Amino acid sequence: MRLMETPESSRVKIRMPDGDSQEQILLASNSYLDLADVDELKQMMAQAVLEWGTGSGGARLTTGNKTPHQELEEFIAKFKGEESAITFNTGYMANVGTISALCGKNDFIFSDELNHASIIDGIKLSRAKCFVYKHNDMADLERVIKESRTEQDARTFRGLIVTDAVFSMDGDLANLPELLRIAKDNDCLLMIDEAHATGVLGKTGRGLAEHYGCAHADVTVGTLSKAVAAEGGFVAGKQQLIDFLRNKARSFIFTTAMAPAVAAAACNNLRYIDAHAERVQNLRDNVKFFCDALLHEGVNVVQSPSAIVPIVIGDEACALKISAALQDAGILIPAIRYPTVAKGQARLRASLMATHTHEQLQAAATVIAQAVKECV
Repeated sequence: MRLMETPESSRVKIRMPDGDSQEQILLASNSYLDLADVDELKQMMAQAVLEWGTGSGGARLTTGNKTPHQELEEFIAKFKGEESAITFNTGYMANVGTISALCGKNDFIFSDELNHASIIDGIKLSRAKCFVYKHNDMADLERVIKESRTEQDARTFRGLIVTDAVFSMDGDLANLPELLRIAKDNDCLLMIDEAHATGVLGKTGRGLAEHYGCAHADVTVGTLSKAVAAEGGFVAGKQQLIDFLRNKARSFIFTTAMAPAVAAAACNNLRYIDAHAERVQNLRDNVKFFCDALLHEGVNVVQSPSAIVPIVIGDEACALKISAALQDAGILIPAIRYPTVAKGQARLRASLMATHTHEQLQAAATVIAQAVKECV
């Protein structure tokens, strides 16, 4: 595993194979707003540790529930424009616990073929009948829903459509308006995972619904460990949904609560995003600048609507070689290859921060273009 010797930020120090440390431009982080190393937020978390200690001491339903947990959930609900919210220790646990709580062996789940592993694992645990539809293909989604109805009487049909909001390897977006229509027309619940959308999409970073200017999904899952730069996962929605999950989601019930200081930090960081929408705009500006710079240098990319810019190489060995050359040049972008992506679709997965400078991004684009030309 790659060893970083400094906090997560737009520039980091990496321990190199020869044992020396090298400063790198980090274009590989999910900390999209670069909040992990903000002085005032670090001070606030330190104060929370002094006030609440280092651990919670129990599960939320026994002795672990503390004031910071409740304040965090109340603010998540407000930030997302929902009635209520529940937090989990990780985004993975939020997906696994929610899907397996909502669905059982007699239910139907309709899942995008590029959904995150945590969604896939939640589906497996639920034992529901799963139909996978082609990536972002709304016609194919309608097809698989129609096919499922031939297997079960419509009067007892229970269906859940589940999708990532931002797909983590391609950076493209789910079509929320169409998903809402299809869910309504077919009497299904709709669940979206906003792990890479919260703090990124929409004018103020509130996510996919704000981006499209449309209604919310029935179930909105998210994480506090990416743009929010803390730890944990959450589900936001109607009060009835959240009450149900508190009493049914096993990954919530049977685990020690996150440390109160971590919950306080997540809440403080969310409040910071709420008060600093310019960070969201800076991130969007950086993504556009970087894509334009790559195109100008002759690298084939598309304008990304998220913070993720995939540079598809194709050949796995070539992608690894380019990534290594970039690291030698002081730019950290990992090569992503099978099984994370399909064979022959190896890529550099660049992910940007709000605090990258245009000078850094232009320099990176120039070096990337040269490395690609030398290898491809």
